[in-house]
Amino acid sequence: MKKRELDSCPICHNLNIDDEESFLDDLKCSFRYYEKDDMIVLQGQLCDALYVLTIGKVRAETVSENGSIINVEIVEAPRPLAPAFLFSDNNKFPVNIIALEDTEVIIIPKSEIVRLMMTNPDFMQNYLAHNANRTQFLTSRLQLLSIKTIKGKLAHYLLEMAKNTDQPFLVNKSQSELAELFSVARPSLARSLSEMVQEGIIQINRREFRILDLNKMKNLLV
Repeated sequence: MKKRELDSCPICHNLNIDDEESFLDDLKCSFRYYEKDDMIVLQGQLCDALYVLTIGKVRAETVSENGSIINVEIVEAPRPLAPAFLFSDNNKFPVNIIALEDTEVIIIPKSEIVRLMMTNPDFMQNYLAHNANRTQFLTSRLQLLSIKTIKGKLAHYLLEMAKNTDQPFLVNKSQSELAELFSVARPSLARSLSEMVQEGIIQINRREFRILDLNKMKNLLV
């Protein structure tokens, strides 16, 4: 299994963890290991401890009332899983979390998280900042899922990726990963990308994209 890099986790940033094992021992946490396709968390499960993905990669998905599965995101270690819900009045996991490869998860009791916040202001700041960033991400994700067409989803995603719409930019996801992110078939996504190129909206060179017609791109969002 891969090496754990806890100091790279957003909520542990700048905590100066010199001795990782001692740090974890002090937390009185537990470790769980999962193989590919194992269910780590079930949607609706009580969230009474912080789950931290320390090794591996997982998929977060939600099941709608009509039974359809919506892919929310792919999460790579090291990252906390649904940290905001630990302190929610309705503290239940909002998604299924499924291992995409061999995975390690550290489970930290809520009381230990509270203790860390009280004794370490940097940890509390990290935790609050990460939750705020996650709120922004989920807001954007909801906007993306509300768009009906694949071209509209692509336009929304590419406009977010382009820091400067006049300059080329890199997309670090493959077509398969984008199709999974949008919950669409890969051939359909590839066809939509080709049509956007043919229509002069974007230019693609491997994973380098360039927006050629910003107005046409924005019209796809309607």
